[in-house]
Amino acid sequence: MSLDLSPRPGAAPFARMVRTQAAMEARLMLRNGEQLLLAVVIPVLVLVGGVAAAKHVDLGLSQRPVDVLTPGVLALAVMSTAFTSLAIATGFERRYGVIKRLGSSPLPRSGLLAGKIGGLLVVEALQVVVIGAIGVALGWSPADGVAGAVLAVVDGTFAFAALGLFLAGVLRAEATLAAANLVYLLLMAGGAVVLPGSSYGAFGHVTAWLPSGALGGAMRHACLHGGAGWRDLTVLLLWGCLGAALTARTFRWE
Repeated sequence: MSLDLSPRPGAAPFARMVRTQAAMEARLMLRNGEQLLLAVVIPVLVLVGGVAAAKHVDLGLSQRPVDVLTPGVLALAVMSTAFTSLAIATGFERRYGVIKRLGSSPLPRSGLLAGKIGGLLVVEALQVVVIGAIGVALGWSPADGVAGAVLAVVDGTFAFAALGLFLAGVLRAEATLAAANLVYLLLMAGGAVVLPGSSYGAFGHVTAWLPSGALGGAMRHACLHGGAGWRDLTVLLLWGCLGAALTARTFRWE
């Protein structure tokens, strides 16, 4: 009986290529100190600091601060990974020709994008575990809204990833770095992602239409009331479709 050692050239199955790309994207994010800072350290500091500050400052919340802040910080973590981290990483990958070389590999462009999104979801799952555990240690008691929270994470990832890729595709790497961090800080402070729109007075009606406000609202609805916040999820879906359309028209691979 002879063993057939003849070569069988060809690409791996599409699903395997996407899984491999997603695993690599997740490892690259977690190994990068700046990405780890955005993904975990800043959200944790916001959560712990916010709960501590609520003992001395009236935040105008109608429910326990930890129950309001924890889902808001989970939304902030999704935004930091799906928008800021993705935009910065993609901008520098364009600068150094990484995406151009990947585009010439057997992995199709759809597989590259699917791998990037898969890597984001892996990192976000770790963020949810870490931040959720810290929230529970601080006294967080979420409602039974797992399905609504999962929808918020997926919808928010779609919206912010599309916007992040649009930003990275039209600006130089250094400009992407500055713009992504600036937008992140502005939305964290005034975009109703950590605190509900009611904390911003009349401006709260505007924040409800921002992707940050919609993501924070959807996450708070799931964790405070259970179920899905369909209005906020619809706003996120619209932002995602807008970002995807802009990215498809303007993204440059090098």
